[in-house]
Amino acid sequence: MALRKLPDTFRKIVVQKLGTNFKDVTEIVSQPLPVLQNNELLIKNRFVGINASDINFTAGRYDATKRPPFDAGFEGLGEVAAVGPSSKFKPGQFVVYSEYGAFADYIVVKEKFAVPIPKCDPRFLTILVSGLTASISLEKHANLKPGETVLVTAAAGGTGQYAVQLAKMAGCHVIGTCSSQKKVDFLKSIGCDRAVNYREEDLNTVLSKEYKKGVDVVYECVGGDIFKACMKNLAKFGRMIIIGQITTYQDGSSADNFSAAASSMMLLTKSASMHAFLLFHYFPDAKRHTMMLAQQMMEGKIKVGVDRGEGVAGGPFVGLERVTDAIDYMYQRGNTGKVVVELQPDVKSHL
Repeated sequence: MALRKLPDTFRKIVVQKLGTNFKDVTEIVSQPLPVLQNNELLIKNRFVGINASDINFTAGRYDATKRPPFDAGFEGLGEVAAVGPSSKFKPGQFVVYSEYGAFADYIVVKEKFAVPIPKCDPRFLTILVSGLTASISLEKHANLKPGETVLVTAAAGGTGQYAVQLAKMAGCHVIGTCSSQKKVDFLKSIGCDRAVNYREEDLNTVLSKEYKKGVDVVYECVGGDIFKACMKNLAKFGRMIIIGQITTYQDGSSADNFSAAASSMMLLTKSASMHAFLLFHYFPDAKRHTMMLAQQMMEGKIKVGVDRGEGVAGGPFVGLERVTDAIDYMYQRGNTGKVVVELQPDVKSHL
């Protein structure tokens, strides 16, 4: 059953060779619409989400056995255009999903991976990767207690904004790092107690002077000098959660030669711990956390920033051709909130 007449073909972004330069290693190709099997949905994408890990994926870092060509993109929001036999969904419904190959005008998704949403609002798109990463990792590894101090790096980004607010909801004092005054203002608006613009202030100096007892929990996704400052200022029994090292992704560098031995000694002398977190390993927890975050967002307990590139030259980001620009924008640290690209501008969103 189809909502409207469907095209014979659709476009998608395909990785043709491994590498971190998204523009150079991908191309937009066309292929016929597939025939739907049992419990499958054909989704007409309205918005797709941009993640730092998009170039880790194109570089083959998550699966060393994967060889091009393969599809790109992790998450999308769209309208159910057609359903396969036995599906419980109906054409016209809006859904969000996390599935490889999201950078496409249409995508086939198993209905068990699609989450119904009440309207075509890109804020719901922020939940499935960015929100879940923060919510699940903090639950599993942070052991947050009221009154503790939590440091969130890249706090004004897609996942950082969730980590800030979830830590505040747990009764913690929250420090957030960012790269501009605009982001400082955004962090204050979502409850961050101390926003550090690292282009104006040295993070290590701020932490050592203002938080002499150290930081209880660090939510770290930057790497490099930021990672060093976080390690040096962990409190006794502190917990660090590594969800990424965005400063190293494009050039493949290490965290500025901050050795494993040095890190281990810093942890040892404080009885501190470090946990790495990759969302793909925690799918059994996804449904519960998705419903919780959606409810908190609809109730106004969590405020979500979405950046569609409105202030960028040639913006906003519309169409598959702009995915590359959106990725570059994120790596230039221009975004406030989650970066999204609108693929089908004929339906108005409700921000």
